[in-house]
Amino acid sequence: MEKQRNWAGNYTYSTVNWHAPESVEQIQQLVKRFNHVKVVGTRHSFNSIADSSDQIMTLEKLNKVVSFKRSEQKITVEAGMKYSDLCHYLEGTGLALHNLASLPHISVAGACATATHGSGNQNGNLATVVSAMEFVNATGEVIYEESEEKLNALVVGLGGFGIVTKLTLDLVPEYKIRQDVYENLSLEEFQKNFHTIFSSAYSVSVFTDWSRPVFKQVWLKRTVSDEDMIEAESEFFGAKLSTKNLHPISDHGAEHCTEQLGVSGSWHDRIPHFRMNFTPSSGKELQSEYIIPRAYTADAITAIGKLREQIAPLLLICEIRSIAADNLWMSMNYKQDSIGIHFTWKDDWEAVKQVLPKIEEQLAPFNARPHWGKLFTMAPDQVRSLYEKLPDFQQLLREYDPDGKFRNSFLNHYIFG
Repeated sequence: MEKQRNWAGNYTYSTVNWHAPESVEQIQQLVKRFNHVKVVGTRHSFNSIADSSDQIMTLEKLNKVVSFKRSEQKITVEAGMKYSDLCHYLEGTGLALHNLASLPHISVAGACATATHGSGNQNGNLATVVSAMEFVNATGEVIYEESEEKLNALVVGLGGFGIVTKLTLDLVPEYKIRQDVYENLSLEEFQKNFHTIFSSAYSVSVFTDWSRPVFKQVWLKRTVSDEDMIEAESEFFGAKLSTKNLHPISDHGAEHCTEQLGVSGSWHDRIPHFRMNFTPSSGKELQSEYIIPRAYTADAITAIGKLREQIAPLLLICEIRSIAADNLWMSMNYKQDSIGIHFTWKDDWEAVKQVLPKIEEQLAPFNARPHWGKLFTMAPDQVRSLYEKLPDFQQLLREYDPDGKFRNSFLNHYIFG
């Protein structure tokens, strides 16, 4: 068997020992057998966070809904379920998820374990709706947890506590979204008005390629009711309303993007940037993301702008979103209303790894936290210094996994030092 790669193809896993259990019982047996094991989701991490030099487990066969409690607005899913499949299940039930990632074909457990995504001033990342979880610990015991205090520690677990097998998610009443796109928002207008811009819709994304001091597109995703007959304004802080569907990357066709032009649709057909029925087979890209307190937005954009000539040649697109604060210990949004500055790079790691330290240096005054599953070059001690609950997290990891069965080089490097 050849070594496996991640979705983007930029990372090769270290072992050929892969296992695909079909039940919790099989997971328990495997955990008892192995001295070291890690789990992969849909392989959308761009770094070594899910790697192992010994054994790797994929939960792709555990992808079903376990229970759906409409009256309680809760759903319990197996850890290998993808958001796209979960959305199809919820269709017509009257309930919905509060948020989705730009690309909906990622696993629920993997996204939650890394505090992934989140878009909207009032919307937490995907992990914030977990109200219960089940996992297999280092001795093969099945642990169920629903206390909020414990979940704050465990949900963004970075794969360190055990093999997550089930997650219970809090749902919201279903809603409709319309999506309007505006073109060419000046950097000056954005910096003066970013608070208003990010609060102007349920979810807002601004895109730039840093070739000019302009945000080429602003995507406004607004909730609407059946009675609403909103006419979009022709301008948005000087940006012009687009009259055609657009892809965030200018020279790409928009056929795989979710419907725009103010046409309302179901939450799951508008919150992602890309359609449910579009599943790219390979990323052919690299990704980095840095999360900073929202109050620093204008200054952070100015700082990154100093590197524009070095960033632009390597970049496919940069997206900036707002994310609500949460209480999850290892979340990048812990106790801070945030913005995420997301870079989608061309597939040229040798060049990208030269510019990342410069970006990190510019963002250091703003306490930028790198996304756990994406590419960064920040020193481990600097990463550790950004998490006030890290000592408690370390202690809890030692209690649940005293022999380090679920540790790997990433956790040793960035968590334990």
